[in-house]
Amino acid sequence: MKVNRDDTALDDPVGESLRGHHAHLAHRLGGAATYLPDVTTFSTVSADAGPAAWADLAALLGRGELADMFSCPATPPGDWEPVFSLDGLQLILPLDGDPGHTAVERTPAAVVELGADDVPEMLDLVARTSPGPFWPRTHELGTYLGIRENDKLVAMAGERLHPPGWTEISAVCTAPESRGHGHAARLVRTLIERIESRNERAFLHVAAAHTAAIALYERLGFVVRTPVTFRGFRTP
Repeated sequence: MKVNRDDTALDDPVGESLRGHHAHLAHRLGGAATYLPDVTTFSTVSADAGPAAWADLAALLGRGELADMFSCPATPPGDWEPVFSLDGLQLILPLDGDPGHTAVERTPAAVVELGADDVPEMLDLVARTSPGPFWPRTHELGTYLGIRENDKLVAMAGERLHPPGWTEISAVCTAPESRGHGHAARLVRTLIERIESRNERAFLHVAAAHTAAIALYERLGFVVRTPVTFRGFRTP
């Protein structure tokens, strides 16, 4: 299998994931789709969506509910109340031979795979570190890895969106008392190695204001592909 050099799927990572690898986690109606409850809040319509697609999404979500549109550029009808808008960046890991490519250090990773039994600890860690949206079934999106100290989960990272040929790294977080030991870098490197072993490529999203996280990802070889805006709306 050839490694994917086409990055066009990253223009609509939520839609591409829901139509493909995550179709079993999708709730669809007409021109709209969302993830199942407690997996993630992301919703999607096409970039040129008309009133019918937005009506489909409103019907999927219900009245007065959050439509987390992630980086979808489509503009909803005027009666959809804006809830948030956050500037961010989409980063990718270049391939060998590409401009900006940096070899990823293969560090032996003292990590464990996390699953359903670990969800309470994962949710507690997310509550203390705020890496981004994470729900009771988010771990079903892909592989999640963690690092434990004295049997306590102190760091984790995992796979979220999965457009064709790509896997997003997400939920990278470390407990405040365990920072400075390279846990986040170790987890991200391990995920990169697993993603590349499937002949896929790693990408991620980060809020533009999170300069420390951006610096970490750049040290690991990621480069900015494009700025994005994360937006949410309230259904009428």
